[in-house]
Amino acid sequence: MSADRNLTNRVFPGSRVTLTGIFTVYQHRNTKGTSAVAIRQPYLRVVGIEINKSGNSFTKRVFTPQEEQEYTAMSRLPDIYNKFASSIAPSIYGNEDIKKAVSCLLLGGSRKTLPDGMRLRGDINVLLLGDPGTAKSQLLKFVEKVSPISIYTSGKGSSAAGLTASVIRDPSSREFYLEGGAMVLADGGVVCIDEFDKMRDEDRVAIHEAMEQQTISIAKAGITTVLNARSSVLAAANPLFGRYDDTKAPGENIDFQTTILSRFDMIFIVKDEHNELRDQTIARHVMQVHATRAPVEVEGGELSLETMRRYITYCKERCAPRLSAEAAEKLSSFFVAMRAQLWSLERDSTERSVIPITVRQLEAVVRIAESLAKISLSPVATIEHIDEAIRLFRMSTMDAVQSGQSDGTTRTDLSAEMRRVEQEIRRRLPIGSQVSVRAIKNDFTAQGFSAHSIDRALYLLVRQETLQFKSQRMVIQRVGA
Repeated sequence: MSADRNLTNRVFPGSRVTLTGIFTVYQHRNTKGTSAVAIRQPYLRVVGIEINKSGNSFTKRVFTPQEEQEYTAMSRLPDIYNKFASSIAPSIYGNEDIKKAVSCLLLGGSRKTLPDGMRLRGDINVLLLGDPGTAKSQLLKFVEKVSPISIYTSGKGSSAAGLTASVIRDPSSREFYLEGGAMVLADGGVVCIDEFDKMRDEDRVAIHEAMEQQTISIAKAGITTVLNARSSVLAAANPLFGRYDDTKAPGENIDFQTTILSRFDMIFIVKDEHNELRDQTIARHVMQVHATRAPVEVEGGELSLETMRRYITYCKERCAPRLSAEAAEKLSSFFVAMRAQLWSLERDSTERSVIPITVRQLEAVVRIAESLAKISLSPVATIEHIDEAIRLFRMSTMDAVQSGQSDGTTRTDLSAEMRRVEQEIRRRLPIGSQVSVRAIKNDFTAQGFSAHSIDRALYLLVRQETLQFKSQRMVIQRVGA
């Protein structure tokens, strides 16, 4: 492809364009004077570029009157929200709230541009953190198929340049040029990142800007530019030690920095709970899928992949909801109460929460409410949408913040017991001394301290760099005051 004169520097990597050109061929310079005189290289000489401003599809979608009538009638169904959510990965049993969150992610909120030029993102980011075998990867694969624009990648095989952008030298001209990564190519769509916990920290930091500001700044090899990355992120990860441990605090299960967790609008803790009745239901569901190649019928019928894909495109192009005054007032009160609840939890547990509740989480609830209104093509997000958005946020992020409660003791009793364990450890171990972790746990357990308070105290002292694990966490050493 060749573009020259006034057609240069018109578009950025990741933009959706419609090109008009002349298909022709040329003879490569290396073939001159050789026997391969009949070999020609095809290329497209561009004579016109039309930029798709919406960024929601590869080309501008024109809907027929019959399609518009069909989608309008679909949006007026009283249970369109539940029907759309139940059509998300019907072969996966349960996880109703996660499927509803994925429905909100596919539609997204309203992107806003303030008078001073600042942009507020409307795309929703979701993190699924939980035990293996809970169908997280299958959910990501389904989202890749149903989203109009989507890219699936695995955290272990993804680098910072592969996710953002890379600078490559042209082998023929020896000049540098930009090649967009996964988040740039998925502009206007969804990026599904599996095995998110297997990514290196330096690669994970590279997507901080893309997840919040939705841009990627590049300054490499003399090329300085800003690329658009207006995409949602659906990530799946495992806890720190493979399985989620309810006896430990969230910070001991989640091996992510607070900076990356604050950029996710909803964080779901997916646990593989042992319940005989639930296990029987899941077993029947899986056997029916394997025997008949079809899941259990959804009440009222489920939407096909093509119908969902086209309906998502229609909603994103035709609807941009805004909050009503009553909904905004209720949401403000919820945010104040949510911050007070988090402060109370941090005060009782004597440690800062690894999952923060900031203004970003307030904007997250706004985006969720806007996406719920967008499903029914409503121009205004009402009190009902705010109530469902708050419920989803409580079932996801707030539930993750409050997870790890100890059974049998209150938070106040636990914090007091932890402080006594810390004082005893500081008194017994001089700086530089070492002791077996098993020996110190047995000693404190014999004195009547709970195993949970001992583990929490050791964890906090390691975080404060007072203690340090050695020999594969079998030995602990006093390294600081």
